[in-house]
Amino acid sequence: MMKRRDILKAVLALGVTAPAVHANSEDDMDVELDLSKREWRKILDDDAAFRVLFKDGTERPWSSDLNQEKRAGTYICKACFQPLFDASMKFESGTGWPSFFDTLEGAVGLKRDFKLILPRTEYHCTRCGGHQGHVFDDGPQPTGKRYCNNGVALTFVAQGDELPELRAMAS
Repeated sequence: MMKRRDILKAVLALGVTAPAVHANSEDDMDVELDLSKREWRKILDDDAAFRVLFKDGTERPWSSDLNQEKRAGTYICKACFQPLFDASMKFESGTGWPSFFDTLEGAVGLKRDFKLILPRTEYHCTRCGGHQGHVFDDGPQPTGKRYCNNGVALTFVAQGDELPELRAMAS
């Protein structure tokens, strides 16, 4: 009798993946700043940030300087500068990526992804649609959530420093 793990191994060996099924696909995700990938490519001078934000990539764990960031402040989307997290929401998850137990209200939108066959919930900036990371149900209270973010998709603004103006259009 074939076991589920044998079926999974066979599917992975063939390179077959499940179709992406999104509760809220990018095509119908409400984003305020609707620019093409080509326009975002012109705006972002960081190849790694572009790959993560607009090609749904992932940075290597432990590669972000933001893992060690402990100051009070705000974490903003690297593409459009929308505030996403307050520093008080950050915690040490031990995963190698900056992690937060909550987001600022209205800052992120969720969608389901099956890129690794098993379903996960990814989240994107609601302003530009840039991919930030994935959310899991193994975080601390009060939410029990872990927003596992790619550091390369964020910029940290220390408390007292001025937040940059939200990007309005491609240059």
